[in-house]
Amino acid sequence: MTENETTNNIKHSEKDLSQRAIISGVWVFLLRVVQQLFGLARLVILARILAPNDFGLMGIALLAMATLETFSQTGFQLALIQKKCDIKPYLNSAWTFLILRGLILFAILYLIAPYAATFFDAPEAKPIIQVIGLSIVFQAFTNIGVIHFQKELEFNKQFFYQLSGTLADFIVAVVAVLILGNVWALVFGLLAGNMVMFVVSYFIHPYRPHLSFDVGKGKELFGYGKWILGSSALIFLVTQGDDILVGRLLGVTALGFYQMAYKLSNLPATEITHVISQVTFPVYSKIQDDIPKLREAYLRVFQFTTFLSFPIAGLIFILAYDFTTIFLGEKWLPMVPVMQVLVFAGLVRSLAATAGPIFYAVGKPKIDTKWQIVRLFVIAVLIYPFTIKWELLGASFVVFLSIFICGLGLIFDVIKITKCGIKKFVQQLVYPLMIGTTMVASIVILKLVIDTSEFIGFVSVSIIGFLLFLIMVYFVDKRLNHETLLLIRKMFNF
Repeated sequence: MTENETTNNIKHSEKDLSQRAIISGVWVFLLRVVQQLFGLARLVILARILAPNDFGLMGIALLAMATLETFSQTGFQLALIQKKCDIKPYLNSAWTFLILRGLILFAILYLIAPYAATFFDAPEAKPIIQVIGLSIVFQAFTNIGVIHFQKELEFNKQFFYQLSGTLADFIVAVVAVLILGNVWALVFGLLAGNMVMFVVSYFIHPYRPHLSFDVGKGKELFGYGKWILGSSALIFLVTQGDDILVGRLLGVTALGFYQMAYKLSNLPATEITHVISQVTFPVYSKIQDDIPKLREAYLRVFQFTTFLSFPIAGLIFILAYDFTTIFLGEKWLPMVPVMQVLVFAGLVRSLAATAGPIFYAVGKPKIDTKWQIVRLFVIAVLIYPFTIKWELLGASFVVFLSIFICGLGLIFDVIKITKCGIKKFVQQLVYPLMIGTTMVASIVILKLVIDTSEFIGFVSVSIIGFLLFLIMVYFVDKRLNHETLLLIRKMFNF
C-alpha cells in the first residue's frame, strides 16, 4: 500500500467516525427530546393529582435503592465501552456478575426497608422500598449485548430501546394515577419501564448471554471500574446527601419540594450533558491518543453545550414562578426560590460535566473522583448549619457552592489534558453568556407588558424569547465569526 493510499484511508476513517458521531448525536438528541416531552407531560399530570408528600415518599424509596446501587457499582459498562479490543470475551462474565449483584441488592433492599422508613419517620415508605427493588432485578437480567449500541455509536437502536421504557413508564403511571390516585402510580410506572426494557433488549440485539464465572475477566474489568465505583460513591454522596438530610431534618413534604425543584432546575445538566456525553465518551475513546483531535472535538462539544445551557437556564430562572403556577399548581409554589438557586448549580454542572467523558476516555477517571471528594467536603461542612438556618434555600445554596468549586477544578484539569489553554477556553463562554443575559433581560421587559401567569402569555413570551435568542446568535455569528450556526448545520447535515 502506498503512502497516499494509507493517508486516504486514515482520512476516510476519520470522516466516517465524525459522520457516525454526528448521526449518533442527532439520534440521542431526538431520544431526549421525546423522553422529556413524555416526562414533562407525565410530571404535570401526576403533580396535579398527587401531593408533594407522595413525591417525597417515592424519593425516599429511590434514595434507598440508589444508595445500595451506588456503593456496589462495578463500572463494567464504561470499562467495556472504553476498551479498544473486542469485548465479546468479556460480556458473559460481566452479565453474570451484574446478575449476582442485582439479586443481592434486591434482598438487602427488602430487608432494610423497615429501617429506612423509620429513619425518615415515614412508615408508608416501607412497602414502596420493598417493591421498587424489583427494578434492580430487571436491570440486572437485561441483555448485556445492548452495550454495543453505545460502543459502536448505533444510537438509532438505542433510541428505540430506551423509548420503549419511556412509553411504558408514561402509560402505566398515568393510568395508575387516574385509577389509584396515590404514590403507587409512580412505583408501577418505574417498574413497567424497566421490565419493558428488559424484554425489548433481547428482541433488539442478537447477542445471547450465558452464565460465566470467569473471575479473571471480572477482575480485569474492575481494574478500570473501581474508579467508577469511587467516583459514583462520591457523586451519590454529593448529589443525594442533601436529599437525605432534607428528608431527615425537614420531613417528607419538604423532600418532595426539594427533589421537584432540583429536577426542573437541572434540565441543562441532566438533559444536555447527558445527551452529549453518551456520544462523546465512545468518540473520545477512539481518538484518546491523538491530543490535537481530542482538543478540537472537546472544544466543539463545549461550545455547543454553552450555546444551549445558558438560554435554558435563563428561561428556567425567569419563568420559574409562572411555570409552577400554570403547570403544577399553587401547592408547589414554596419550591420556586429553591429552583431559582439550583438553576445556577445546574448551569455550572452542565458545563463542568463536559470534562467527565475526557477523563474516562483517556483512562484517568481518578481525576473526577478527586474533585468529587472536594465537592463532598464542601457539602459535609456546610449543609447541616445552612439547612438548619435557612431550610431548603440554605441547602440549595450549599449545593450550588459545592458544584461551582468542583466545576472549576474539573475545567482546569481538562484544559491541561487537552492543552487548549485558558484563553481559548474562556472564549467559548463569552458570547453564550452575553446572548443568554440579553435574552433574560428582554424577557423581563416583556413580562411588564404580557401577563405570563396565563398559559397563552407564558407560551408567547417563551416563543418570543427563543426567537430573540436565534436572532442574537445569528448576529454574533455574522459580526463576530463565532460559527455557532455552522456547528449546528454540521450536526444536522447528514
